[in-house]
Amino acid sequence: MDRMICIAGPTASGKTDLAVALAVALDGEVVSCDSMQVYRRMDIGTAKPTPEERRGVPHHMLDVVEPDEGMSVGKFVDLAAPVVQDILARGKVAILAGGTGLYMDALVRGHDFAPTADRELRRELQAWARQAGGEALLEELRKVDPETAARLHPADEKRLIRALEVYRLTGKTITQHNLETQAAPAKYRPCWLGLDFADRGELYRRIDLRVDRMMQRGLLEEIRGLLAEGVPADATALQAIGYKEFLAALEGRCTVQEAAEMVKKASRHYAKRQLTWFRRNQAISWIHRRASEDFSQLWERAVAEIPFFDTAW
Repeated sequence: MDRMICIAGPTASGKTDLAVALAVALDGEVVSCDSMQVYRRMDIGTAKPTPEERRGVPHHMLDVVEPDEGMSVGKFVDLAAPVVQDILARGKVAILAGGTGLYMDALVRGHDFAPTADRELRRELQAWARQAGGEALLEELRKVDPETAARLHPADEKRLIRALEVYRLTGKTITQHNLETQAAPAKYRPCWLGLDFADRGELYRRIDLRVDRMMQRGLLEEIRGLLAEGVPADATALQAIGYKEFLAALEGRCTVQEAAEMVKKASRHYAKRQLTWFRRNQAISWIHRRASEDFSQLWERAVAEIPFFDTAW
């Protein structure tokens, strides 16, 4: 087993707190595996850990690209792989934490067979989405990749566009590319931990609370600032959950309260998709949290799953 711990799970399940605590205890460094926390100045809507929450622990793969730049799993692996190698070379523990399962899996395996984004094709698909809507994208995807289409919602424009983009560029479905990635021998053998809640209602309550706190912390002002500095409203980063809904409110297409409810609903759907992805990984030891337990109880359950926690590396 390598000096690596992967902490997976849905949004709002407590991955960051556990990752930081483990890093403090094991002299480790955290590598974020989140497709949105890579963007600079997008802090509130991505739930990026604050300097206080990081507790002095080095965090990597945060703030690595501008909001108007593209990010793909291939680009992520290109940027993150040398970081992981450096952490391990210095004798530290690499703690991968995040909810973007594709990024985490690709980084652990050291492989990504899907092509990088094609800017012109993506603009074409985005224009089609604005004109015809997400249902048209989903219907087109059903024709070429019904398996992926069955997992997506018409509102999930970003993933619909990516799935169609991959097929048009390669003639293979994104499902095929993912299977090829998963079938390749893994580069690392980490200890996998998964966080979830025994009561799904508790997870949803925490998601709703997180959205309310984002609004209190100034998410609308964050979006206004991004637009003011010239980030296009149709930039991929601003189509993420929590941004596109409040962007619609700023443009007068809905009220702020309606936008908040849409974010909560979309986040719950996203949590379901995250769990579906991670549950395919048989190496994950799942910790089903109870609403009544505090962090010390979670800590005890987590370290019990790490066979090397009390031994020298």
